[in-house]
Amino acid sequence: MDRFSIVVGDITESDAEAIVNAATESLLGGSGVDGAIHHAAGPELLAECRTLHGCPTGQAKLTKGYRLKASYILHTPGPVWRGGQSGEAEKLASCYRSCLQLAADYGIRSVDFPCISTGVFGYPAVQAAAVSLRAIMDFLRDHDTPRRVRVVCHTKDSAKIWRQTYNFWFAETKADRL
Repeated sequence: MDRFSIVVGDITESDAEAIVNAATESLLGGSGVDGAIHHAAGPELLAECRTLHGCPTGQAKLTKGYRLKASYILHTPGPVWRGGQSGEAEKLASCYRSCLQLAADYGIRSVDFPCISTGVFGYPAVQAAAVSLRAIMDFLRDHDTPRRVRVVCHTKDSAKIWRQTYNFWFAETKADRL
């Protein structure tokens, strides 16, 4: 069974049980994916996020999905790119692992991720793809839940980068797809 895929779309339209919000540490909304999710979910999301008192970079917190198709939102603040010498890769990998572990803890069966930190936080897409895919694939190899994980890229160009990176790193294991 294939548990992982890369698609092009609008994460706010996702039919996954949970979507991931590339949040700011305050969890109170921002630009890019964060702003789009807050806008689509409605003001109830902001009210719930205020009760969470923020979230450190690389960790994750769960809220309801409110007006979204997704029942839940996994909020994770990604790292700001500072040239790659400030622990960005470990922090980004931790974003993915923390979201997947939280999903597993709550029995969430499907999770859709955006390309965390690649927008206004400036993380180069090729490096972000390598870090994120390794974190996702390692988690899926060792855990039964979630049953479906997707990276939802906002553009075809972004999806091309994620797919090429996936093919480069995981081509030899495609016969043993998760």
